[in-house]
Amino acid sequence: MPAQATDARRAGVLGSPIAHSLSPVLHRAAYAELGLSGWSYDRFEIDEAKLPGFLEKLGPEWAGLSLTMPLKRAVIPLLDEVGETAASVEAVNTVVFTEDGRRIGDNTDIPGIVAALREHGIEQVDSAAILGAGATASSALAALSRICTGEIAVYVRSEARAAEMRQWAERLDVCVRIADWADAEQALRAPLVVSTTPAGVTDALARSVPERPAALFDVLYDPWPTDLAARWSAYGGAVVSGLDLLVHQAVLQVEQMTRLAPAPLDAMRKAGERALAAR
Repeated sequence: MPAQATDARRAGVLGSPIAHSLSPVLHRAAYAELGLSGWSYDRFEIDEAKLPGFLEKLGPEWAGLSLTMPLKRAVIPLLDEVGETAASVEAVNTVVFTEDGRRIGDNTDIPGIVAALREHGIEQVDSAAILGAGATASSALAALSRICTGEIAVYVRSEARAAEMRQWAERLDVCVRIADWADAEQALRAPLVVSTTPAGVTDALARSVPERPAALFDVLYDPWPTDLAARWSAYGGAVVSGLDLLVHQAVLQVEQMTRLAPAPLDAMRKAGERALAAR
């Protein structure tokens, strides 16, 4: 049954660390717009060791969970079903509870990346580059597999990471070229550059942004803009931010958990922007 405004339902985001998460701001803004006055959404500091016990204690009032690091893979054995998108990268960021108590895992990061790019007019590219090869890079690779018709260059700093990305490429059936981080400046000339690295890692690359850059998707949102994003924008290139991704993946989570669509994208984005401006 669809959610009703008077239902007392719960949802939340789990991870460690979790205090920085903007998810409560976004989901609560959606509930307000949708008239779900009985719904609540909170943060929970949970690591891998605490996750099984936390899930076991949840009652029937729970509608769903958002998951961040380090739980996206750890949760999989604890679920009754994992959707195809999440299975493709072995990463679950969304759990929805059915009326009969089953736990269904999904990944809204991948379609969220595609939706964020589409919103900025990027629907298809003939090649792309990914900076970094951590957990977010696998989701970026999966998203690019949907919109990139040619080679995807991945710039990595270790052979172990390179091997992981080769495995993901084979699994996702995409054409990947592994490149050394020392040559990362070359990535900036790609039609689409996706930066998946932690804060500060790409700062040194900002001075190498070409005079006419194409499109940059930087998954960070705090601090924002990154040096790379600021220089990219100053040179007239298209920039997609981590907040764009966060909002679009949260929209899909809200729709799955509440069974109401469409979720209020604009209201959620504005709430996120206000929260970031207040930090």
